[in-house]
Amino acid sequence: MNNDDVIQVSNISKHFGKNAAVQDVSFSVEKGEIFGLLGPNGAGKTTLIRMMTTLLHPDTGQILINGFDTQTQGRNARQQFSVTGQTAAIDQDLTARENLMIFARLSGLGIPAARSRATELLKAFDLVASADQTLETFSGGMRRRLDLAVSLVGKPTILFLDEPTTGLDPRTRAQMWQVIQSLVATGSTVLLTTQYLEEAAQFADRIALIDHGQMKAIGTPDELTRRVGGKRLRLQVTAAQSLKAAQVILQKTEMNPVQVSERTLTVSLDEGEVGQTAALLQQFDEAGIALSQFAIEPPSLDDVFLQMTVGKN
Repeated sequence: MNNDDVIQVSNISKHFGKNAAVQDVSFSVEKGEIFGLLGPNGAGKTTLIRMMTTLLHPDTGQILINGFDTQTQGRNARQQFSVTGQTAAIDQDLTARENLMIFARLSGLGIPAARSRATELLKAFDLVASADQTLETFSGGMRRRLDLAVSLVGKPTILFLDEPTTGLDPRTRAQMWQVIQSLVATGSTVLLTTQYLEEAAQFADRIALIDHGQMKAIGTPDELTRRVGGKRLRLQVTAAQSLKAAQVILQKTEMNPVQVSERTLTVSLDEGEVGQTAALLQQFDEAGIALSQFAIEPPSLDDVFLQMTVGKN
């Protein structure tokens, strides 16, 4: 175990009946790192987090949290981290301030310190104006922000986030990431699952890709995209009615499968196909198809995800 590792998962497996939810997974997370755990729905991400946070026992393998074994030293392991899950742990009958005060007191803070910490978090999550309202008046985004604020009351050194920004509007997601990054800047470590691949690409230092309970790949976002290799062609037609004709032209070139989203078409390019793009432009022009975007780009994390999971199932 590296001296900088605060989480070490070694050869972990977990079965539910005959279903193998996690199969011989190993990885480590360094202090001060944002570590992303990605994979399709049902890939085993939440099961892994539940085992790391002592809510489930693995069938085989070992998990160490700051050196404490989650199976034999569960109490010590639990003192090392905080968790924000997919469902809120806050009391719906209390105000935001009261929720934060209770958790601060449970964390061992005296009343003045608890009040100060609650005020600090209310400001950080833009909840001051609603601090003394009951949660029945809160929107879903406000509840999610409060749930994360509660998990930060004790200034945890390790924070597990299970899809923390799911369902939030872009502004609220940005606010939450500002707080998460400020926490990491002070030395905390974050392990998160997310369905937003652009978040993982932007904020995670390293990413582990899980599918069918198995580790498919691990590395920095750049390392993972380099493993896919090649380029991709992205084009956007000006008029929606031109989409089908543009798709037909691309398919006639016998390139890789074309992905279509609204007015945008994307196709992966093999090394020898990059030179065909000039001829493609001429075909679009001759067909009277106006383009508002035409670009050759390196692969994205979406391409990694599709190739290493869905594309191989």
